[in-house]
Amino acid sequence: MQTGRIVIITGAAGGIGRALVEIFARDGDTVVAVDLPGSGVVELALRLGHPHLGLECDVSREEDVLALYGRIEAQFAQISVLINNAAMGPTMAASVETGVDAFRLALAVNLIGPFVMAREAARRMRRGGAIVNVASMAGVVGNPKRNAYAASKAGLISLTKSLACEWASRGIRVTAVAPGYVRTPMVAELERAGKVDLAAVRRRVPLGRLARPDEIVLAVRFLTSSQARYITGSVLAVDGGWMSFNQPGDAHPQVDGIPQAELCCPAERTDARIVLVTGGANGIGAAVVRRFAANGDTVVIADKDGAAAAELAAWLRGKNPAKCVDVAVESEVVALFEELRARFGRIDVLVNGAAAADALLLGIEQIPQHIQHVLDVNLTGAFTCAREAIKAMRAGGVILNIGSINSFLPFAPRHAYGASQAGLDILTRCLAAELGPVGIRTATVAPGFICTPGIVQLAKVGRIDVKTIARRIPMGRLGQPKDVADAAFFLASSAASYVNGSILYVDGGWTSFGDAGNACELDNEYFAEAAC
Repeated sequence: MQTGRIVIITGAAGGIGRALVEIFARDGDTVVAVDLPGSGVVELALRLGHPHLGLECDVSREEDVLALYGRIEAQFAQISVLINNAAMGPTMAASVETGVDAFRLALAVNLIGPFVMAREAARRMRRGGAIVNVASMAGVVGNPKRNAYAASKAGLISLTKSLACEWASRGIRVTAVAPGYVRTPMVAELERAGKVDLAAVRRRVPLGRLARPDEIVLAVRFLTSSQARYITGSVLAVDGGWMSFNQPGDAHPQVDGIPQAELCCPAERTDARIVLVTGGANGIGAAVVRRFAANGDTVVIADKDGAAAAELAAWLRGKNPAKCVDVAVESEVVALFEELRARFGRIDVLVNGAAAADALLLGIEQIPQHIQHVLDVNLTGAFTCAREAIKAMRAGGVILNIGSINSFLPFAPRHAYGASQAGLDILTRCLAAELGPVGIRTATVAPGFICTPGIVQLAKVGRIDVKTIARRIPMGRLGQPKDVADAAFFLASSAASYVNGSILYVDGGWTSFGDAGNACELDNEYFAEAAC
């Protein structure tokens, strides 16, 4: 992680805020902790010692925010990171009992305040700056009696995307996390007031518990880091799988008391993980293999191109076996997993990276066999691998699907590819809902245009125009395989222990741009350095 940065954290005296302050300070960053007068934020910073700073500010008042930045500017040369964490919780009042002033106050604190904070931070940031907004799953799914709170958080999510598009050309990334229920003093107070039944909440979460504040913080920390350099406009749900469960009844059996994992972080495992990466011989898959191998994990490189898999295994010079496997052939997949269970006894992480592209034929020219082949590899193959991996996984296991922005924004004539990726996204959610109770998590990494050998070849033969594509990307460039690998590594780590069923877009802002025309104006010199 990057250190030595100036990091502003609002709402710093609350549950998530204090955890944010502690972790960023521990990382070696200088923290400017901000909260309301009388919140204890000044004393919090004093306990951290020099050079950390605690400042009182009401973010709903623009004049307070401007004065705040005046004090920060007087002490620090630049700002590296802003974390908009300050928020006013839901009042839980019926709509007919909610006054307009109360509604406006929630918007002022949760939406307008973060905008003004971000505006002033961006004016003082250099390239490489990062802004993370702490939103909420309440801004994505509806709940009764949370009108103002939910509307403000939905607005914050939209603001994240629009600012990401506007400021990408300045080298500033804007992202958000959307937490589910977190064990904070605010939630504890709601429980004491009889406004929330935490036992019922746990039954509704596939993982069977609330999040700890540090689980939200670690997601925020990742999004501010250089490992998230191609992520902007993305909103990462950290909800234990809440939004992946969609049927009557409970998502998790009744839990007696408070789960231990809700109170404290489990001991970090120190042994090497057994990681299987399909499609692991080339491009994104190979980058994922290298990232896990660099961590000391034992990585099984599975690919239809057995020679390329063996070549990568030899290059790694380690304990990473190569396997020639066609994931579209069920018998080959079953045989692979039987061999791995016999050899290792378990599988800790499955990365479904094998993929087949469309024939790029118009819809009126395609035949069912074209579509079937893509579905067999990208969707049925991924399901078969997941099914067999589950048999070899224990609590703490992770299934990652390498998806695509095409699930969210399908392209013509990539009909089969888009359909397969949409199916993969919902497969991630279904598995999250099913496997959460046994402690197995799932997630999707959805890359945008990545500079892989396949993309380079298409550009070389004139099938795609890289410069035209780059203009459509707010960050003005294609991503690199390493960008996807870093995201996959994070999602498979204990730092993402409450991320379940979520989709993380690694696309330079592509899925956040909804305007007409180009998302950026290319600087030819910069593009030449950043192009494939």
